[in-house]
This record gives sequence, structure tokens and C-alpha cells, in this order.
Amino acid sequence: MQYDRTKKLFGDEIFETFQNTKLILLGVGGVGSFALDALYNTGITNITIVDFDNYEESNMNRQMGSHGNIGRVKVEALKEKYPNVTPIHVKITPEWIDSFDFSSYDYILDAIDDVKPKVHLIKKHFTKVISTSGGAKRIDPSKIEYISIWDTYNDPFIKKIRTELKNQGFKKKFKVIFSSELPMCLEKGSFEGVTGSFGLMMASVTVQKLIKKLKK
Repeated sequence: MQYDRTKKLFGDEIFETFQNTKLILLGVGGVGSFALDALYNTGITNITIVDFDNYEESNMNRQMGSHGNIGRVKVEALKEKYPNVTPIHVKITPEWIDSFDFSSYDYILDAIDDVKPKVHLIKKHFTKVISTSGGAKRIDPSKIEYISIWDTYNDPFIKKIRTELKNQGFKKKFKVIFSSELPMCLEKGSFEGVTGSFGLMMASVTVQKLIKKLKK
């Protein structure tokens, strides 16, 4: 049976919660595609996926779904692999975030790699957002943590997010998935062992939040 081992781990009540969960995943690249795969295979299949990009050859070292789909729209190719998802092919901008209705989703999974929309999303929907930093330039997945954004370090990307949030007056408690490992290079080199682990951590945090909410 497809979900037999999921039910053995979590039990029927929690699995039913998974089946009734509605998520939206922003960004299905090297991080988001692994979060999607882990959540979908666990039984959380009501997922809206949002991304603007097409698959390129440079994605093949780290993005699930890229092999055999070069040139195709990512969300459309992933819809074939995960038939229950709802694909939205759009560029994620602050304006799009303002115009989109997020109210029906249990959680907003943020794998956005642009500063402005990421900051805007966190400011506006922080109570629902599960956010990850970028996983590029690193080789050690054991350095990945889920901690307060205000306690992050060794990460130039999340520092930009943190600084911009401060500049815009955001002082709320907010946690983020990040790596304390120092970047290994200046350009965007990447290793799937880390980028994929970021996505798997995102899936794990989501599942743990759903379980915690059920037990309240």
C-alpha cells in the first residue's frame, strides 16, 4: 500500500491531517523540488507550486525533475510527476504576493531566492511562512539548522534578508532554515547533498508543525 509506512510512523489520525492539509510552495528549484517530493510522498498532495523558470542544463546537478525536461516550464513538468499539485507559472514579486489570496493555505513554504519578494512575504505572512535560506556554495548538510533569523550567521543571503527586515521595522519572532557553514566559493556553485537537504528540512519542519498543531 502506497502510504503504509507513513501510517506506521505517524498513525492514522496524523495521516488524515496530512491528507487534509493545503500548502503553497514558492520556488521549486534546488530546495523547493526536494521539499515537494518529500511532502507529496508522505501524503500531503494538495500543494500549489509557484515558479516562473524553465529547466536549463545548469539545473541538472541539483533540481529534481530537470533530467529529460530541459527547456520546459518547471511547474508544468512537475505537474506530470505529481498530478495532484496546482501549478502557477508566474514570477513571484511583492506585487504578486499582495494580489494573491493565501488565506486558505495552512502553510506557505518559502524557497524564494530573491531578496525583495522574500522580505515582503515574511513581513506580510510570517505566522504561516516556513522559510529557507539558499543552499548554494556549501558541502556539509550537518550544518543546517532551524533557528531564529536574528541568530543566523555566516550566510550573506540571509544577512540581506535580516537587514532589510530590520530596516522595514520587522521585529517579530521568526525562524528560518539556514546553514552555519561558511560559503566555499564566490559564484553559485552547488551540491545537491546540501540543497536537497534544505528542501528535506523544509518538509520535516512542515510535518512537525502540522503534528504540533494537531496535538494542541
